[in-house]
Amino acid sequence: MRVLLAEDDRASRMILLQLLDKWGCDVQMVEDGGAAWNILQSSGGPRLVLLDWMMPGLSGLDICRKLRARHEERYVYAILLTARNEQQDIVEGLQSGADDYLTKPYDPAELHARLRIGERILKMQDDLIQARELVRFKSTHDLLTGAWSRDVLLDTLERELDRARSELHPLGVMLAAFDNFRHVNDAKGIYAGDEALQGAVRRILTSVRGFDTVGRLASEEFMILLPGCDNVATRDKAEEIRKTICSAPVPTSAGPVNLTLSLGALSTWRNEFPNAASLLRTANAAVQRAKENGRNRVEMCALSSVNRVVTVDAEMSRVE
Repeated sequence: MRVLLAEDDRASRMILLQLLDKWGCDVQMVEDGGAAWNILQSSGGPRLVLLDWMMPGLSGLDICRKLRARHEERYVYAILLTARNEQQDIVEGLQSGADDYLTKPYDPAELHARLRIGERILKMQDDLIQARELVRFKSTHDLLTGAWSRDVLLDTLERELDRARSELHPLGVMLAAFDNFRHVNDAKGIYAGDEALQGAVRRILTSVRGFDTVGRLASEEFMILLPGCDNVATRDKAEEIRKTICSAPVPTSAGPVNLTLSLGALSTWRNEFPNAASLLRTANAAVQRAKENGRNRVEMCALSSVNRVVTVDAEMSRVE
């Protein structure tokens, strides 16, 4: 447990330090309120703090008020230490934002118990945040592969298309379908099929840039969005991903699995498509051509200069 101890009296600091060390705390000590506030503002600082009421610079009450005024998610649990034990003092201390109040001279066992309470509360907050983030992740991601979910993917496609048109920057789009994936499930089992899909998608994710988008459209179909990529760059990236998938078997608990991809790809930046659905139909037709022409290949959809979609085969590759 990391604890910040802010106490201006040296004798009190030493007594508290001995106790905190005995309880296994990682202690950071300061002698005035200004130094304590600087530490509490730093990233990754202690989240449990023992504050003397009266200190040079900022008082313990001042620090509590500043902490609560920040409204930050990362909560700091503050315990005030003071010789002031009148009821109005306790009320004032708690109203300033302190979580607990301990009067001097304090009993070590009571102090230890109150520190443990603070530690439990902080853990409860961490657990709640983790649970919330898990719910958020589940609502936006495909749980099996970690890729973006279909809804998020289609929303992102619409936004990226609008941005490409307004900024006149190309947008590379790829549809990728794993070839004969049903045979993997039949031969190795569904669990091994899931493992193979997870491993293959990890390869795709490591092949793209941090701001590219990889999402799952259907069971074994994925879409990849590449902002700023023209036809050549999109084709090259599609070919790189294809090679990455088929270059080596994907390990699973049922043994290695060989996978290949059929991809349909294009780059757009004007008004070639009235909406995302028309773009997807064009890219999907290219995927189907790739499958009909032998699978494990890239088919490009070239766009004419008069905004008419013309599907052509270009730079198709295949593993011998």
